[in-house]
Amino acid sequence: MTRSTAGPSVTDTQWLVRLVNAHNAELPDLTALLNYYEGRQPLSYMHPELLATLDDRVRQVVLNWPRLVVDALEERIDLDGFRLGGQPEADTELSHVWQYNDLDAGYQQAHVTAMVMRRSYAIVGTNPKLGDRKYPLVTIESPLEVHVELDPATRQVVAGIKRWSDTALDGTIQWFTTLYLPDYTVTYAADGGSLVEISRDDHELGEVLVVPIVNRPQLWAPLGTSELNDVIPISDAACKVATDMMVSAEFHAMPRRWALGFDEADFTDDKGNKISPWQTIAGKIWSTIKNKKDDGVEVGQFPEADLRNFHDTLRTLAVQVSTVSGMALHTLGYSSDNPASADGIRAAEARHVKRAERRIKGFETAWERIMRLVLLVRDGSVPDSARWMETVWADPATPTFAQRSDAVVKLYQADKLVPRRMARRTLGFTTAQIEDMEAEDKADVTRAVYDPAGDFGPKPEQSPEDQSGGQQAQRQAVDVAAA
Repeated sequence: MTRSTAGPSVTDTQWLVRLVNAHNAELPDLTALLNYYEGRQPLSYMHPELLATLDDRVRQVVLNWPRLVVDALEERIDLDGFRLGGQPEADTELSHVWQYNDLDAGYQQAHVTAMVMRRSYAIVGTNPKLGDRKYPLVTIESPLEVHVELDPATRQVVAGIKRWSDTALDGTIQWFTTLYLPDYTVTYAADGGSLVEISRDDHELGEVLVVPIVNRPQLWAPLGTSELNDVIPISDAACKVATDMMVSAEFHAMPRRWALGFDEADFTDDKGNKISPWQTIAGKIWSTIKNKKDDGVEVGQFPEADLRNFHDTLRTLAVQVSTVSGMALHTLGYSSDNPASADGIRAAEARHVKRAERRIKGFETAWERIMRLVLLVRDGSVPDSARWMETVWADPATPTFAQRSDAVVKLYQADKLVPRRMARRTLGFTTAQIEDMEAEDKADVTRAVYDPAGDFGPKPEQSPEDQSGGQQAQRQAVDVAAA
């Protein structure tokens, strides 16, 4: 790591301008997607004059289906570890790096961000702590701060930037930009209208240490698409209908009244001040000294409003969200009076489970590349076993423990289609728990074949038949231990 007061080189300047312009062009769309996930979207479909007339009496009712669509899908995706090529168990060293960087929580944030804003990022770097150099740093980054460019031929990252700000103790805001290129990483600070280099890492690894974690990459969108694209128009309609329902509820609670033979000057408050149309509508009672006989006035009331049409419309929109997202309708809060059976629930969730499996296939490519970069930064090279790395995921379906246990037992008993260790791993036991179980298995076998008379006294004489039976039992016990 070196420090300098020089500005960016010609090559660095060209990359900075190119990446910053591309990033700025995407920021409005990314921010809009994030606002929908957070429930901060503007109210759609309502006429501005109506909003002005109703003033602050009307607030948007947000049915945050975009958040539900993303969270329900992300909850099915659990990453358990990494296996190097030829290894039956998760790699311990990579698990330690995973835990050191708190990625057991960070990967969830990466997946949610990618589903909302098309992609998230992971940046790998050398650990500045000398005692922890065997644990390279891995940070999860937002696409609001990071952007990369892909090689159109290989689809690999050829350059990347990260832009962020920091507030000093005196309250001043300092802006920074880090440029990531294959052989070095350099950070610049904004100084007036120019950039000043403040740190540089000439790692010469031949790799850009930024990996995009892409959601649903397509040939026309290699940096991903959002899960919210199909949900946003339906969500806008649902929020509009729900808001209209609340406006209608005002009239439902206070039935609309009508009056003939009055003008606006007749509607005043107790001090003689003219009241607004909304106050007139929302007033509990109208009074007048005029009478129908002398002045031809008449006052009446309309029937109360029925809100069932809003309920039916919201259910129709919920069905559309269920269709485009693959979610079961009961996940959106709609269910029949007769609860569905367990088999019916699993059938309703089958498409959503399949969608989660597809997302897993897309995410595992990024995570395997991240772990290879971890090895590259730590050791300076990537072993062949890491090139065939496998990501271990939990089952995205939701079977009960009893159902899973029954299936595993049947597979184990059917001519040992799966070994005992794999059966226990399938049931969700950790490596430490499995090792404890295997130790108990060996202890049980030892107790079964151990004869205390060999240590504490002479053995009784046995007939040839008893000796043959004892030897056979001992061999069976050893076979069980080997299994």
